[in-house]
This record gives sequence, C-alpha cells and structure tokens, in this order.
Amino acid sequence: MVGQTQVRVPASSANLGPGFDTLGLALGLYLRCRFQLATTDSIRATGRDADRIPASKDNLILQTARQVASSQGRQLPPVALEIENEIPVGKGFGSSAAALVAGVVLADSALDLNWDEHRLLDEAARIEGHPDNVSAAVLGSVTTAAIGDDGITRAVRLEVPRAFSVAAVCPDYELSTPRMRKALPSEYSRADAVFNIQRATLLVAALLKGDRDAFPVALEDRLHQPYRAPQVPGLDAILRLRVPGLLGCALSGAGPAVLVFYETGSETAVEAVAREFQKVGCQPEAMFPDLDRTGLIVRKSGRRT
Repeated sequence: MVGQTQVRVPASSANLGPGFDTLGLALGLYLRCRFQLATTDSIRATGRDADRIPASKDNLILQTARQVASSQGRQLPPVALEIENEIPVGKGFGSSAAALVAGVVLADSALDLNWDEHRLLDEAARIEGHPDNVSAAVLGSVTTAAIGDDGITRAVRLEVPRAFSVAAVCPDYELSTPRMRKALPSEYSRADAVFNIQRATLLVAALLKGDRDAFPVALEDRLHQPYRAPQVPGLDAILRLRVPGLLGCALSGAGPAVLVFYETGSETAVEAVAREFQKVGCQPEAMFPDLDRTGLIVRKSGRRT
C-alpha cells in the first residue's frame, strides 16, 4: 500500500421482512475510514457512537484485517486508522458488517492483494457467515444473495424505482444480535416456509417493477419477526399499521430499529410509525437517510476504485 486509502461503507438493513438472511438494503449512513502504513498501530474514532468503537486490538476493523492477512499466510503491518462513523451501533443498521467490509479493504490495500469488489464481498460474507448485510454494503441499493456449497457468495443488485423511499425509526435502546438470534426456533413448518418464499419473491418483483399493489403483503414474515416482537415493544402495532403513503414496515436486521417503506413524498407515514413507539414509552429517532445506490467506495492515493 502506497500513501493513504480512504473507504466509505454504507449502513445496511437486512431481512426486509420475509427475506431472512437473504435480502439486504444499503442506507445513506456511512462508516468512513482512512488508513496508511505506520510504525505502530493507532486508531482514532469520531462521529456517532465513537465511544463504542474500541481504539485497541479489539477494534473489529483491525481484527478483520488481521484475520484476512492470516488466511493469506501473511502478517498485517502496523497501520494508522482514522474512523468517522455515522451508523448507529446496536440498532440493526449493519454497523458490524460495515466494519467487516472496511477491515477486508484494509487488508487488501495493506497487502496489495488487488481484490475486486466481488472478491471483497466474498471474503466479508465468509467472515460474517451470512451474506445479506455485507452484500448491500458492498454493492449498494437492494441486494439478494446466497452462499453456495463452494463457499462463494452470489449476489445480485436490484435497482429500486425512485417512487419508493425508505426511512428508519429507531427506538432509544439497543438489542444484541446474538440475543435476538436465540429467540428464533430451530425448525419451521412447511406452511411458514412457503409463506415466506411467496412473500420474498413477491417483494423482489415489487421492488423491481415499482408495484405498490404488492404491499404490504410483500413484507409479511413468519420466520423471525413474530419471535423477536416481544423484545421490541410496539413492533406488532407498527407491522399492522396502515396509513396513506405507507407501503409497509419491517424490523431492520435483528432490531430494534424499524425500516419504513413509503411512497416518495409521504414522510407523514414515517411520523405515524414513530408515534407507535411513543405510545409504548419510547423516544424514537426518525431517520431519512435515503437508499444508498453506490455501495462501497475505495480511493487509493487519490484514485477511486
């Protein structure tokens, strides 16, 4: 690596209702990193939840970079890492996935691996264990992805019509992903599996075609939201909410934030979702980050790749 590398990784929302561990969406909230070779490791973090970002060997970006280097039979040289964060931590916006992607890019740059975005994505998905968040973070927009028997990730980016907008409503508490995973059953019925397959495919088609009539049915889910709802007061009412301009809602990742799909220009629908959280005593934050349509951006010594 010669000179400085700059990285911008978007936040991501996974599952999108029925697309459990499959569908992801990139949001216009960013993790920005700058790094260059140094004599000793150093980390400086600023921005949202900066106090939650370790400036030590426990930093997930550096941990990931070292893991990638080890997988290549190499050792990561010392780096000076500067982090500027906009992504809420512990709220279901893929903050760890963004850090993983940044760590893979750091290793790629520091070791001159010259990986393309598909190889970067594949490595990040291998480390994450599922491809939904990292696919959206790397490719942008809405993605559908799967890891094949060969261990390679196949991901397809969807272009969403601008008549559809997304926002997020974030309650004032956190939930750990491992805790929310434990709430899920180990087995599902055939009826529930078919129910979700129908709606996941309907959602992909509706997003591609801009078909409003497919909502809110296309966002219904039986695999994860019903089991996680007890940990998110107000979620059941939000998922049933019907107001003008609202296409539907979905738990963002493992929560507790809720992703809101609405017709562009109907921001009052997002306010209605926030009021449902207020009814159960939460002080929610309504966020309008828009859909990120670019994905991962890497600039090396002034060049964008």
